[in-house]
Amino acid sequence: MAVPQERLAPATARLDAGARGYGDILTPAALAFLGRLHRRFDARRRELLAARRERQARWDAGELPDFRADTAAIRDCEWTVAPIPPALRDRRVEITGPVERKMVINALNSGAKVFMADFEDSSAPSFANQMDGQVNLRDAVAGTLAYTSPEGRHYRVNPDPAVLVVRPRGWHLPERHLAVDGETMAGALVDFGLFAFHNARALHARDRGPYFYLPKLEAMEEAALWDEAMAFAEDELGLPTGCMKATVLIETLPAAFQMDEILHALRGRAVGLNCGRWDYIFSYLKTLRGHRDRLLPERGQVQMTVPFLKAYSELLIQTCHKRGAFAMGGMAAQIPIKGDEAANEAALAKVRADKLREVKAGHDGTWVAHPALVPVARAVFDEYMPEPNQRDVEREDVRVTREQLLAPCAGTITRAGFDNNVEVALRYTAAWLDGLGCVPIHHLMEDAATAEIARAQLWQWLHHADASAGGAPAGGGLAFSDGAPIDFALFDQTLAAHVHRLRDSDVPGAGRVDEAAKLLATLTHADTLGDFLTLPAYDRL
Repeated sequence: MAVPQERLAPATARLDAGARGYGDILTPAALAFLGRLHRRFDARRRELLAARRERQARWDAGELPDFRADTAAIRDCEWTVAPIPPALRDRRVEITGPVERKMVINALNSGAKVFMADFEDSSAPSFANQMDGQVNLRDAVAGTLAYTSPEGRHYRVNPDPAVLVVRPRGWHLPERHLAVDGETMAGALVDFGLFAFHNARALHARDRGPYFYLPKLEAMEEAALWDEAMAFAEDELGLPTGCMKATVLIETLPAAFQMDEILHALRGRAVGLNCGRWDYIFSYLKTLRGHRDRLLPERGQVQMTVPFLKAYSELLIQTCHKRGAFAMGGMAAQIPIKGDEAANEAALAKVRADKLREVKAGHDGTWVAHPALVPVARAVFDEYMPEPNQRDVEREDVRVTREQLLAPCAGTITRAGFDNNVEVALRYTAAWLDGLGCVPIHHLMEDAATAEIARAQLWQWLHHADASAGGAPAGGGLAFSDGAPIDFALFDQTLAAHVHRLRDSDVPGAGRVDEAAKLLATLTHADTLGDFLTLPAYDRL
């Protein structure tokens, strides 16, 4: 009989030689806990990532995503998720942001019901950023979080702060500074494991969790792996099964076809699904990268009112409320515009319109990226949702088909839209390489998801010949709305112009702009659209 691997040797995560400090977070006991998580779950994680690649190969060869035949019984039978804890029954406004110390304080004090502390898309995962984030959240849970700015201004968390929910990295991202048995650990297990190890007991004692947001899932099996990891952690930490609760971001196209199944896999701890709109658009582009008939127009025209996004959000509401879970709305990326009252009011009007659409559709809450937008979003939800939530809105009128979820939207590509994609992808990548994962660009808060849309659209437009955006010129490639061709010469010229302009500027990451441009050019010229910008960029972080 084989001896279980756990008994062969102590399963302790080992630090990379370049990692220093954080002894109060990376304690021997915490490293041993991470080691046990890795040995128990990493092989399965790798199997699931391989399954992703196999599915993508089929889609690249011409197949299209669809609802699963083997899980029809889950969709058709009656069941609900476990009761939702009181702390999460009113989530009308949630604020998200990176785990930087001052930002954590401001988010907890923002007046939002929930703060999603983000180790993923709005954080550049340098070792210092991730470990400082663990320190900051540990202090927040302990009630000792404080910060003094270089100017001498003091920040502390107010009484009755927002409920803390943590988003670890997705299953696909590594943490190269930690290894077990010579294998690099998954960033997801590091982020989850360290937060749970240091904070789960204290949060449970106060009926505040621990609560998590789960990103980038593509299938019910990936959700089941999270369920198993949480159950394992609860047992290891002496906590009751099911006390760890999870909200899942439906931010991949494959996951939209498995909303019931994902909730079912987590039914003992699921509290809701979230419309991760920006990542979802990126996933649409990536999943259907081999389909020339699925091209999208420029990013600014792909709003939540277009048919495939409207169908996705309404299906999410219907699915969640049928199963007793919350249907969370998406992110408002606008930020306040100082010094221009008219432009600022126009931006706020866009936020109000977006939140009005969400609350009228039946969403139970929404996201904002800036504290100044909390009262704007809250006012809309307070007016149209006087109760803590609206799970009673069943949306029985919704009948979403495979074709609706896959339908491309009409639109054009303008020179300004093309130029904006180049600029956003370049500036964000440069800032990310410099350690910033959340970057204001042209009065929008850009994170990895929006940068992914920009670079995926560039790849799509440059690699597919089609007449859907103004007519195809001789020689292939798309055309702008004025008929001028879009080609690689134009991309290279536009990228070089932005590099020249930004190299000596004061924008975040200016010192890394040449390196960012080289990476962006490589990804854009590649024959296949890369799965994630953050994977090759991580090697340069």
